[in-house]
Amino acid sequence: MNTKERPTATLYAPHKKIYAKEVSGYFSKIRWLMVWITQLVFYGVPWLMWNNRPAVIFNLESRRFYIFDLVLYPQDFIFLTAVLMISAYALFLFTAVAGRLWCGYTCPQTVYTEMFMWIENRFEGDRNARMKRDASPWTQNKLLRKTGTQTAWILLSLWTGFTFVSYFTPMHSLINEAMNLDFGAWEWFWIFFYGAATYGFAGSMREQICKYLCPYARFQGAMFDHDTLIITYDNERGDPRGSRGKKVDPKAAGLGDCIDCNLCVQVCPTGIDIRDGQQYECIGCAACIDVCNGVMDKMGYPQGLVRYATQHGMEQKLTDKQSLMRIFRPRVIIYTTILGAIVFALGYAVWTRDPFKVDIVRDRTTLARVNGDGGVENVYRLQIMNATEEKQVYRVTASGIHGYKIVPDELIKVAATEAEWVTLTVELPFEIAKNEGPGIKAVHFDVHRVNNSGVGEEVVVHEKSTFMIPR
Repeated sequence: MNTKERPTATLYAPHKKIYAKEVSGYFSKIRWLMVWITQLVFYGVPWLMWNNRPAVIFNLESRRFYIFDLVLYPQDFIFLTAVLMISAYALFLFTAVAGRLWCGYTCPQTVYTEMFMWIENRFEGDRNARMKRDASPWTQNKLLRKTGTQTAWILLSLWTGFTFVSYFTPMHSLINEAMNLDFGAWEWFWIFFYGAATYGFAGSMREQICKYLCPYARFQGAMFDHDTLIITYDNERGDPRGSRGKKVDPKAAGLGDCIDCNLCVQVCPTGIDIRDGQQYECIGCAACIDVCNGVMDKMGYPQGLVRYATQHGMEQKLTDKQSLMRIFRPRVIIYTTILGAIVFALGYAVWTRDPFKVDIVRDRTTLARVNGDGGVENVYRLQIMNATEEKQVYRVTASGIHGYKIVPDELIKVAATEAEWVTLTVELPFEIAKNEGPGIKAVHFDVHRVNNSGVGEEVVVHEKSTFMIPR
């Protein structure tokens, strides 16, 4: 065969734009409620003030994270670990119970896609109008509508990037910098980078992110079981499909309840047909349930042709109550127990957290020395981190061997949310050092938070180190 006549195959199918139809219904209201809640938090928190500063601010320059009354240092990284564990187990739990709840209702990709689609519908109309306009030649009306959509998308994306940066640079400072065009290089970068990502993901790529880039779509199958609530088409009730008039008796016509209107496909943001069974592209948004229930109401049929159901429930014809009871199975109970334990542990750790932290470091240049009186001295470097937003005063004492003495015995003052390094000498008199003998001994430092006069020990932090007595 001639090489020119040889057939070729492509491994990549060109992308076809999905024109998702607007839908209203019970699950659509829940989805929009989550959009409002998440975005009010995201866009609103940077405007909140707390103790004359933003309520939530991550100051990378000073390495301080402020979350309302909580001041976190890099040493508090364990809290972030706990938050990530809570997020992971919550994801496992919700997926085991009802599939891709995160993807369908609170994932940023879903939330911003909903917002961008709403803007697009306002400027360009619903599905049929957009399809017709895209297929038609360019006109002034088409140009104006497309320009309006793109302008609104760009403004929302830039404001999203601006808000993201305001979690690291206070909002009021950021606005002043913007008015004077005096942004720092990294601020410019992140505003445009985050804005471009928002525009690209929610405005252009949309379902491609969910289908090709998001790893969760790939491993979700391993997290489902036969008692997981997933969006399901009832084949037994719906098939055989076929269009018919409202007055036609489907049983007499040999048809199921599905009238084959394809509205479930038209409203799907990833363009799948839920009637073909469970597919990894399904993000669990339940738009197909809302639109199908609307069709069933119009036809006078019972709702639920497309619904949340379990595989066991469909196979064994369980009632909704029986299916829900089977949700409380071992894996769900285990996830719930672990999640509850981590949440409790994190809450307890934050509630009982010391208002200051202490690090003790031995001075490596001088391990031990003998002073003029024959006593033994060890030198330490002490760091006190004030985790409150008020100036604090501390006193340090040493214990372990009776006779330890701090030199100089002075109060240490640390400004609000600051860290202070001080050099301390622990002295042990000659007679006591002689009786103890040479070697490495334990020394315990007690750091007391006191008032300006040195009394009123409210909080004590204990740190352990070693004291060296030379031969």
